Amino acid sequence: MVAICFYFQVHQPYRLRQYSLFDIGNNDHYEDEAKNKAIMEKVAHKCYIPANKLFLSMLHSHPDLKISYSISGTALEQMEKYSPETLSLFQQLVATGRVELLNETYYHSLSSIFSPQEFKEQVQMHRDIIKRLFGVTPSVFRNTELIYSNHIAMLAEEMGYKAILAEGADHILGWRSPNFVYKPTTANIKLLLKNYRLSDDIAFRFSNRDWAGWPLTAEKFTDWVNQANGSGEVINLFMDYETIGEHQWAETGIFHFFHHLPEKVLSHPDNLFMTPSEVAEKFDPVGELDIHHPISWADIERDLSAWASNSMQLHALHSLYNLEGAVKKKGDLRMIENWRKLQTSDNFYYMCTKWFSDGDVHKYFNPFDKPHNAFTSFINAYHDMVLRLKD
Repeated sequence: MVAICFYFQVHQPYRLRQYSLFDIGNNDHYEDEAKNKAIMEKVAHKCYIPANKLFLSMLHSHPDLKISYSISGTALEQMEKYSPETLSLFQQLVATGRVELLNETYYHSLSSIFSPQEFKEQVQMHRDIIKRLFGVTPSVFRNTELIYSNHIAMLAEEMGYKAILAEGADHILGWRSPNFVYKPTTANIKLLLKNYRLSDDIAFRFSNRDWAGWPLTAEKFTDWVNQANGSGEVINLFMDYETIGEHQWAETGIFHFFHHLPEKVLSHPDNLFMTPSEVAEKFDPVGELDIHHPISWADIERDLSAWASNSMQLHALHSLYNLEGAVKKKGDLRMIENWRKLQTSDNFYYMCTKWFSDGDVHKYFNPFDKPHNAFTSFINAYHDMVLRLKD
C-alpha cells in the first residue's frame, strides 16, 4: 500500500511600495495596495478560482480523494478584501470534510529562526483566523517555506501539533527514502518529508519541453507513483498552489492533468489518498532524523540562503527583529501590524542576489527590478518605524 498526500501552499504577501528617503517620518503606509489588489485578482482568475472549482468537482467525482492546504494569514486577508469568491470556494472545499487545513506563521515569516516568542504568537494568530473563517483547528504544522530543524520541531510539539512537514532533502536523508514517516531526535512528533523529485516534476518541469519526462501525463506520473509500492508507505507531493494555472499556465494542460490524476492513481488497488494528519495517525516512524541546521524547500541548496545569505538580507533581518521589544512595548496596534508585515519572507527573498539556476524563481512577482531596490525600500520603512518609536 502507498498513500498519496497532496499538500498545497497558498500565500500572497503584502508587497512594499517604492518607499523613498523622503517618505521617512511623513508616511507610514509602506504597501503597494494597487499591486496587492492586481496580483490577487490576477492569481485568483488564473489559479485559485478555476483550481478550487476543479477540486470541488473532483472531490464530488472521487469519494476517496483527499487534499490539504496551508493558507497564510496575509493571503486570507487579501482574499477577504479583493477576492471573496476565492475565499468562499476554499470554505466549500473544507466543508467537504476531505480537505485538511494546516497551520503556519500568520505573516509567512522567518520568526522561527529569529524570535521563538514572535513565532508562537504568529502561529496562534493563524490558528485564530483559520478557526474564524473555516471553523476548524489544525493538528499539523507547516512552517514558512518548509523551514525545519530540530528546534522548530520542538516548538511545534510544544504548541500541540502531532505532525510537521519538511523537505526531503538529499543531504539530510542520505540513503534513506522520503517515502516513509520519520521523527525528530528532539521531539515526539511525526515528520512528513516532501518527495521533491515527484513534486517538482509537476511544479517546475511540467511544461519544460526539453525535459526527458515531457509531456507529463496522468498515466505516466501514476506509473512513477506505483514504483513506490513495496518500497515506501507514503508519497508526499508538496507544492505551491499557484502551480496550477499560474506557474504552469492552463495552456500547458495542467488542469487536464490534475483532472485525470485521481482516476489513474486509484486504478491501482494498493493506492489511496490521505491527508497529513491521517498519514501521521496511520504510519509509525521508521527512524529518527537529527537536523541541527535549518533546511527549506527553496532553491537547489534547500537551506536559508534564499532569505539570509547576503549582507543586505542579514542587515534587514537583524535590524527588524531587534525592534521587537520596543514595538511591542509601545503597544501601537498599527505599528505592530506594520512590523509584522515587514517580516514576511518575500521581502527578504526579493533582496536575494543568487541569479544563476534560481534566478527566474526570484524574479517571479517581484515588485522590484533589482535586489538593492528591494533593500532600499525595506530599510527606509524600517527607519521610519525607528523614528516613530522615538516620538
